[in-house]
Amino acid sequence: MSEDAAVELPGRVFSKVSRLSLGIGLAGLLVGLAGLIWGASNGDNRPWMAWLLGFAFWMSVLVGMLLFIMISHIFDAGWSVIIRRQLEHMVSAFPWMGLIFAPLILTPWLFPEYAGMIWKWLSPEYVLPGGGMVGDDPLYIWKQGWLDRSWMTFRTVLYFGVFIGLAFGLRKHSFALDSDGQERHVRQMRVLSAIGVFAVGLSATFGAFDWFMSLEYHWFSTMFGVWFFAGAMRVAVAFTIVLCFVLSTKGWLAGIYKRAHRYDLGLLLLAFTVFWAYIAFSQMFLIYQANIPEETFWYNLRLYASDGSYNDWWWVGMSLVVFHFLVPFLFLIFYTTKVSVKALLGVSVAALVFHMVDLYYNILPAKVADAADPSRYDVTGFGVSIFDLTALIGMGGIVIWSFLRSARKAAPIPLRDPRILESIHHHE
Repeated sequence: MSEDAAVELPGRVFSKVSRLSLGIGLAGLLVGLAGLIWGASNGDNRPWMAWLLGFAFWMSVLVGMLLFIMISHIFDAGWSVIIRRQLEHMVSAFPWMGLIFAPLILTPWLFPEYAGMIWKWLSPEYVLPGGGMVGDDPLYIWKQGWLDRSWMTFRTVLYFGVFIGLAFGLRKHSFALDSDGQERHVRQMRVLSAIGVFAVGLSATFGAFDWFMSLEYHWFSTMFGVWFFAGAMRVAVAFTIVLCFVLSTKGWLAGIYKRAHRYDLGLLLLAFTVFWAYIAFSQMFLIYQANIPEETFWYNLRLYASDGSYNDWWWVGMSLVVFHFLVPFLFLIFYTTKVSVKALLGVSVAALVFHMVDLYYNILPAKVADAADPSRYDVTGFGVSIFDLTALIGMGGIVIWSFLRSARKAAPIPLRDPRILESIHHHE
């Protein structure tokens, strides 16, 4: 492939798909924003949770891809060079994800009366299920130094600063390498990655604490950040497999992305499938063994209804055990699955779907006050709302649009990377 041909192809793809992606993205976000307004005016936080779920899905994809890029540089991986460029285009979406998150983080500042729509600790007057207000809760008072509106806003800006800054730096040097071919860019990307992998790991961990774990501020788990990391890496690899399949059949990776690349991505998908299962089980097992009420209630919400019977979330949890671990594990341990286009694609799509189910399981269940008896509460049931779909599709449209916008400006593969031939001629 000549350099001219490499530059032309993304432009042609962009002209056909980019406007459609942007249109779908904006339409989905507009419906989602309408849902936020409707939910606030009716005291229903479900559209707000839908926005958070969509954000969690795409943010985990991008965080995992950024880590994949940095790990590739740290270990000087040659096989992944052609794949790495696609991820460099994907992480261009971090600034847009920051804008997408803005309605959630700015609402407590601009409209304090709706501060508790997602994080109830942002509204000290919020009446807790079972009685009492957040501001009088001893656990809230004890954690108030961390659960603070200004401090959380600052941390969120800091996390996005890390993600955007590292993505910008890595993309800058990678694209500059295309222009001048100077090896100093390779060294600088490696240095950035060695520092950045820790910064991203910490930012993703504390971001998961702030954005998701603090939804139930009574509960805490030091493994929650590792759960988010495991899920992010897994969904990033799964999305990469789907993306490379599309680009190898309909785009600029035709004839370049080969069986050996599928095999290595399949190995990574297997590894992070096992790692996710290990973290999810270990967290549950340690909490179960300790049997501390401040920790066990989180799982009880996902097990039992008010009458002691299993609730909807028990079935969701069992589906994760079977379809998010057992089935993909049994498929991926075989060589033929990892090199078969259809089999690996099917497992990857299933991983994307059940990653979303995993986010539902970890984010959505919450105590809901019983209108007839404030001393009692119910648990938010499992269900997919129209706002879940519009948020997921809308944010996805923006991410894909950003990917195509970036792809238009650079070669589809880093032609002057010193390891490019190793990647093109990669074999098992």
